[in-house]
Amino acid sequence: MTKKPKITFLDSATIDPGDLDLSALNEFGDCTFHQTTNEEETLANIKDAEIVITNKVNINSSIIGQSASLKLIVVCATGVNNIDLNAAKDSEIIVSNVANYSTPIVAQHTLALLLNLCGNTYKYLGEKDLWPESPIFTRLAHPVTELNGKMMGIAGAGNIGSLVGEISEQMGMRIHILSRGQSSASNHPEWPRINKEDFFSKSDVISLHCPLTKENEHMINSYTLGQMKPTSFIINTSRGGLVNENDLADALRSSTIAGAALDVLSTEPPGKAHPLMSDHISNLLITPHIAWISLEARKRLLEGVIGNIQSFLSGSPSNRVA
Repeated sequence: MTKKPKITFLDSATIDPGDLDLSALNEFGDCTFHQTTNEEETLANIKDAEIVITNKVNINSSIIGQSASLKLIVVCATGVNNIDLNAAKDSEIIVSNVANYSTPIVAQHTLALLLNLCGNTYKYLGEKDLWPESPIFTRLAHPVTELNGKMMGIAGAGNIGSLVGEISEQMGMRIHILSRGQSSASNHPEWPRINKEDFFSKSDVISLHCPLTKENEHMINSYTLGQMKPTSFIINTSRGGLVNENDLADALRSSTIAGAALDVLSTEPPGKAHPLMSDHISNLLITPHIAWISLEARKRLLEGVIGNIQSFLSGSPSNRVA
């Protein structure tokens, strides 16, 4: 390109609450920052942009078909299920993502959710008004699950899933991996790869770390939940669409499983009628998609976005997913 391109960041507020310097993006083009973009604004906000940066905004085939100037979509995430990759490919639009920027903090948050759930910590913290009434300070009102010796089942043994497994091993857990024919992950070959039926029936904890695809959408459903132990837990810090949320709500209410902790939902933000937003599911923890938001991770993410734009402008696009 002989002139600096027009760059549009559709949802800069999703990575910068005010502590991140995004000005470096101006070095590469005429950059317009939108803090957020809703569905009705997407096409207008893209306008004549050649490069679009998005974290959560959906860019579908209709938007792509009407964006004649668009040459590059940079996704501020590893997952790219908010982009119609086939439409981008058909229109010769390059799509790039940023991988591995959040591995340490997502693994940390995953284990924080698990420890909170197994210790019923959130319930004890919510009962401070009852402490003065206790005959002893130590309360035994809620059971605590010891993880030592338990089986951790990991779906998705990439960088994050592997780190979660490594930390879990240090707590005395045993590890096995859901065998998936389409997976290219070869980390930790010493961890057994097992079939789906054994994975669900033998895991004490299941932690999801796989991208959302047509093949694994709603992999957590009434059937797989029914295969699990009544003492088992599910942790999802990956993608909300991996879980059939109505089925999970039913399983939690009926104590089919012991509990679940989620950082992601299929619709974000969720509506008031979302099946998992009820105050009456006591064995459920939900955090609002914050597993990745450490300042360190967001700085690495921005570096990755800048690197993808630099490589595109130099004629050698990197981290292409389409």
